[in-house]
Amino acid sequence: MLHFDSVWKNLHLATMVDGYGEIRDAIIAVRDGKIAWMGTAIDFPASFTADAVHDGEGCWMTPGLIDCHTHLVYAGNRSNEFEARLNGVAYEEIARQGGGIISTVTATRAANEEELLHACLPRLQNLLAEGVTTLEIKSGYGLDLETEARILRVARRIGREFPVRIKTTFLGAHALPPEYAGRADDYITLVCEVMMPALVAEGLVDAVDVFCEKIGFTPAQTERVFQAAHALGLPVKLHAEQLSDQGGAALTARYQGLSADHLEYLSDDGIAAMAEHGTVAVLLPGAFYFLRETKYPPLVALRAAGVPIALATDCNPGTSPMTSLLLTMNMACTIFRMTPLEALQGTTCHAARALGIAKEVGTLELGKAADFVLWKIDRPADLAYFIGGNPAQMKIVGGKFFKSV
Repeated sequence: MLHFDSVWKNLHLATMVDGYGEIRDAIIAVRDGKIAWMGTAIDFPASFTADAVHDGEGCWMTPGLIDCHTHLVYAGNRSNEFEARLNGVAYEEIARQGGGIISTVTATRAANEEELLHACLPRLQNLLAEGVTTLEIKSGYGLDLETEARILRVARRIGREFPVRIKTTFLGAHALPPEYAGRADDYITLVCEVMMPALVAEGLVDAVDVFCEKIGFTPAQTERVFQAAHALGLPVKLHAEQLSDQGGAALTARYQGLSADHLEYLSDDGIAAMAEHGTVAVLLPGAFYFLRETKYPPLVALRAAGVPIALATDCNPGTSPMTSLLLTMNMACTIFRMTPLEALQGTTCHAARALGIAKEVGTLELGKAADFVLWKIDRPADLAYFIGGNPAQMKIVGGKFFKSV
């Protein structure tokens, strides 16, 4: 007789295998934190035992949502800068007054681990309440070894103490710290030869990222970081082509990068390279909206090339203070003209690919982690349709049950 830890009946599945992958009047069963059976109710074994049997009450179940690009852990608040810009103060003037990313670095360096955890909890809880079961967290607001390590330790702690899977990304090459003004190459040496090896030795890094841009780091400096990451066995990704075309996406693809993110100024050559090497395009409509960008990412060309397209909140204090992946999906549809199916793929199966964990999560399939969400909706497209609502009823992470609301 089959035995399961839990069985969910009376629901509809959006497996996200081959489109929505709908299975109506379905049952899904869990054993040892993984999906052990799934299919239509009529095909479910008549004889079984289970520790718990749940009634889905006709709701829809999807894979747990994945936010594959966030800067969740930081201290400070920059709403004063937002207000100042809307009152006509130039960004350069704000920066001269100690604002911009350096203000976040200053606040983050001054915060201890408990303070950083406490500061990010409201942001975290908003994401978890909307069905996020996997979350990428980048460092990058320390720009020194001590603070970068503290950010990444908090990220790891979130994964231990809250119902969410955490993937950490070292973004030491996010900006040039003030103590290295005019010495960008020296700072990249510090990132590659001191910071990255120390953080890897502590087990704090799953991937490495760089901000490759005219106001960030050059392609040559980015490649130095990529080479150091590969020497340590780490996958890479990139903040690429957000403000200008630096060829970063193609560079990332050549290094078999997991993803290139932003991509408003992505070229045809970059698209071709991403398609050839399987690099995922991560679009960030929150940053596009918040910065009032007018250059759209080349969605039609990405589609035509078959590049997988993921979505994320880009939760950060300066350019996307967003803590709603559902709103991100709606923005992707209304602003970028993605379809609701593409939006849900972008926060499930394609987002999993962007983190290099598609064999574990992102779709409902036998043997994958039992990470899923129960939604009180009429059809999967509703997740990208409603603005400001949260239809999540409950979620399961690794087979463990959590109320989402």
